Amino acid sequence: MITLKNITLRRGTKVVLQGASATLHGGEKVGLIGRNGAGKSSLFSLLTGRLQLDGGDIEIPPSWLAPGGMAEVAQNMPETDDSATDFVLQGDTRLMMARQAVAEAEAGDDGNAMAEAYTALADAGDFDAPARAQALLMGLGFKGAQLEAPVNSFSGGWRMRLQLARALMCPSQLLLLDEPTNHLDLDALVWLEAWLQRYEGTMIVISHDREFLDAITKVTLHLDEAKLTRYTGGYTAFEFMRAERMSQAAAAFAKQQDRIAHLNKFIARFKAKASKAKQAQSRVKALERMEKLGPVLTAADFEFEFREPESLPNPMLALRDLDCGYRNDDGDVTIVHSINRSVMPGQRIGILGANGQGKSTLVKTLAHMQPAIAGDITEGKGLSIGYFAQQELDVLQLDSGPLLHMIRLAKQVNPQAREQELRDFLGRFRFVGDMVNQPVGQMSGGEKARLVLALIVWQRPNLLLLDEPTNHLDLTTREALSMALNGFEGTVMLVSHDRALLREVCDEFWLVTKGGVSEFDGDLDDYQKWLLEQSRLQAAEMKAAAKQAAAAPAPAPVAAPVAALAPSPAASSGNRKEERKAQADANQKLAAQTKPIKQALAKVEQRLAAASEERDRIGEALADPALGATERVDLGRKLKELGDEIDELEAKWLNLSESLQLLQQG
Repeated sequence: MITLKNITLRRGTKVVLQGASATLHGGEKVGLIGRNGAGKSSLFSLLTGRLQLDGGDIEIPPSWLAPGGMAEVAQNMPETDDSATDFVLQGDTRLMMARQAVAEAEAGDDGNAMAEAYTALADAGDFDAPARAQALLMGLGFKGAQLEAPVNSFSGGWRMRLQLARALMCPSQLLLLDEPTNHLDLDALVWLEAWLQRYEGTMIVISHDREFLDAITKVTLHLDEAKLTRYTGGYTAFEFMRAERMSQAAAAFAKQQDRIAHLNKFIARFKAKASKAKQAQSRVKALERMEKLGPVLTAADFEFEFREPESLPNPMLALRDLDCGYRNDDGDVTIVHSINRSVMPGQRIGILGANGQGKSTLVKTLAHMQPAIAGDITEGKGLSIGYFAQQELDVLQLDSGPLLHMIRLAKQVNPQAREQELRDFLGRFRFVGDMVNQPVGQMSGGEKARLVLALIVWQRPNLLLLDEPTNHLDLTTREALSMALNGFEGTVMLVSHDRALLREVCDEFWLVTKGGVSEFDGDLDDYQKWLLEQSRLQAAEMKAAAKQAAAAPAPAPVAAPVAALAPSPAASSGNRKEERKAQADANQKLAAQTKPIKQALAKVEQRLAAASEERDRIGEALADPALGATERVDLGRKLKELGDEIDELEAKWLNLSESLQLLQQG
């Protein structure tokens, strides 16, 4: 249980928490919410010990503060050549301590220490730890060769996924997650929800995704005006209860004001009369004793709207045989190909698909941020595009402030605009006073996002291309964006993992997958069901492959990819004869190429099955409490040797299988 008693925390001159109290019970899953800058991350720093209290007390179970008892997503990514799998494995502090104990015991040749260390290593799940780490990585969207790729080879968003997987790998009792969904696509988000629902420890999560909070939390802790208020239920329940509480508080305040006015009126009227002096004095004392209620004050809601477009071309866009990708020194790399679609005025299109399938690549191509690889994009006359980049710095300059950005834009769009007009416009997006000159490089993620929205609104677009616009927005700003998009008269194309925004804005979906773009026939619930079904199919295929590898030494023959050579019904008998001969030659050549690989695979699978059985037998033997120290040491060493051998065999099996698959695919 975590108990916060009248805690006070100051950051510089700002009071983040003042006399705040709350109690969180073991096993509870808590959503910590509040406006950007309210102090949520500071509260996390208090719990981890990075910040110290200015007043009050925090009580946390000692076991939660011990190594491995608490897990969080680190914000700073180390530079390392470790593989993704090894990096995530290091998050299991219990396993790392057990491995270190084994190494130290072996170095000291201490039999008793080795016996205890090998037992601890087995208890920590060393034999299946790499598989558990890779399952986390695959759930978060990593594929194939990425599992063994060095950490330094990944971009910033993928590195944050690595940090998230590393935190989930820790067998913690308290899990702290600060905006864990920011760098996830919808596929990974659905997987993460399912994982967190199974988590057995205490969890506190900071998020601005209402559907995510509703799915995984049962308690909501609201940080507002330096106070903490606990609500039972997820975010939707919190909204209802807080609205009810504010309504009751407003009614109580109004009633008290009426009571105060009545008492003051009585005192003023009768305090000079001797016959009423005693009653007047008692009312003065009643006023003094009365606990004054404050008015219900809430921070001003953020609102904005898109101006009416000057024109609505029909169609907005016509895409013909469009290939999207990128160019490097080795030539063109196509990610999405053969797109044939039209974009019409008034459409609300949500773009779905797993990370890396090409959603952002498609949007960047349509926004002229990168050239098309092939095909044509025909734009309607008068088309005006407003583009929100997933990485805001793609459209912002670090050393320039909001006002300078607006001045540059106004010169292109509306040269007659006066500076005061630009300042007033920025004020509507919460850039006031000296903030209009604050360099973008010093801004928070939410401030950068608001600036990009301001720049888009000023351009008066008729087509909005929005790539993850909510990544750094708090709930209030997300709701303002949703309302503005619903009032927009032009066309919206939206990439987002925020399901609430997709539901509220989009009425049709495009699915980007397997190198193509198609309409998704269904709503967002259907898409989530489709994702879960795809995940189940993938898991079943992996399970079947592992079972086959362990039980059947000889892999079943796979038909050669020569179906394209099969004769058509209209083919002549002569052609069929030639095609059958060509097919036979192809089959014979393929068989000669694959035979040595299949033989090597059979040997690896046979040894892998035997080693796995031996490992299981040793694991059962180590669980026997009557086992002597010497025997335990010997078995522990053998278990470690088998684990290393199995790792090598699995890697070899994977390489051989990939080679065989490449040959069979031509």
